[in-house]
Amino acid sequence: MALVLEQINVEGLAHLSYLIGDDKAGVAAAIDPRRDVDIYLQRAREMGVRITHIIETHIHADFVSGSHELQVRTSAPIYGGKSDAYQFDLHQLSEGDELKIGNVTLRALHTPGHTPEHVSFLIFDAKQGKEPFGIFTGDTLFNLDVGRPDLLGGGTEKKLAAQLYHSIFDKLVPLGDRMEIYPCHGAGSACGKSIGDRRQSTIGNEKIFNPALQERSEEEFVEWVLRGMPEPPKFYARLKKVNAQGAKVMGCVPTLQPLSPQEFEKMMADKNTIVIDTRSILAFGGGHIPGAINIALRAEFPNWVGWMIEPEKTLLLVIESDRDVKLVTEQLFRLGYDNLGGYLHDGMTSWQNAGLPLEHLGEWTVYELNKHKEDPNLTVLDVRSDDEFQQGRVPGATHIYVPHLEEHLDELDKNKAIATYCGSGYRASIAASLLQKHGFDKVINVPGSWNAWKAAGLAVAS
Repeated sequence: MALVLEQINVEGLAHLSYLIGDDKAGVAAAIDPRRDVDIYLQRAREMGVRITHIIETHIHADFVSGSHELQVRTSAPIYGGKSDAYQFDLHQLSEGDELKIGNVTLRALHTPGHTPEHVSFLIFDAKQGKEPFGIFTGDTLFNLDVGRPDLLGGGTEKKLAAQLYHSIFDKLVPLGDRMEIYPCHGAGSACGKSIGDRRQSTIGNEKIFNPALQERSEEEFVEWVLRGMPEPPKFYARLKKVNAQGAKVMGCVPTLQPLSPQEFEKMMADKNTIVIDTRSILAFGGGHIPGAINIALRAEFPNWVGWMIEPEKTLLLVIESDRDVKLVTEQLFRLGYDNLGGYLHDGMTSWQNAGLPLEHLGEWTVYELNKHKEDPNLTVLDVRSDDEFQQGRVPGATHIYVPHLEEHLDELDKNKAIATYCGSGYRASIAASLLQKHGFDKVINVPGSWNAWKAAGLAVAS
């Protein structure tokens, strides 16, 4: 009978949450829970504990918090930092405040920078002495990175970056090299510039390997951390508001209903409805429902749905197989997409067997793209980020970052063929499907895209 400390990873969002407690006392806290909370209740039952505390390190921007879902199921209070932004009943903690969870104590440490209200939590275990052995760092410190200080906008970036500097060097680094750190995100999250692969680390490890912890003045740190910061995903601002207000309690992950091809086609007629085809880019190119947007069900799926799809839309899904229905539904639920119309039962097989229209997407290898790239009737469209484009591109390529493509459609010639490429073909397929949806008839995707172009040793412009 001892300390309970379990990390729960959410693929795609690279979100890390935790259960910590004392199984002898039968109590535990959930830290930064995701919206589909059954996992915490299940693990708590298996460990013989009940959840008595729900803790938010900060107001999250990249996923819908599960705190309210969990509170309804457990009656546990919610704790977090001090902020007027919270619009629900939350026990606001000041630095030094402690939460007792059996033999475990969590002590609040105010660590602003990623957000003003951010709190980290030192972990004390009475059986291990009087000193803390670890700290939940939320979005302040990650493996090989720190939390980005630019998400609030409005000219707050430099002020928050300066606060982040002092949180790191005045509060976290002095805790000592042996201090274990438990962050809220791993690699793949956009809450930092380039978060590392390790989901747990130590202060000592980060002092050696984390570029943010190298010796700098405050001014140098502010300039460094803000330099080259990638654009935040569009859905971050929306989810900030959702989590500040307190997310709507749903009670469970909704059940995605199967639809016949006829029912599916009828629902498509509503102008507020969007069809998302989650199949692979090659399957989508071979044949798809006219007007569908291809966002393939890979690790990137939730982030790109968040970038590209407004939450007010009713979503119809085309899914590779029925076994993926649960995963797709959970991913959408975590991002606050609650208007789910249903999915196409038996997928594209049922659609084609019903004799309904199919659309195709051209596909080129990089050798074919290289052969045609100077054709005056072709636009080569690079849909990667600005930073990626500046580091090297296909000669003669036009650049529009895929999240902004719909804003710049009038810059493209519908009379020309358009070949889209990105890093691997994933974002290029999103872009190509959007172009088709908006009436561009001659659209070609390039599977493999920039990765394949470089591997083939083809000419690079810079």
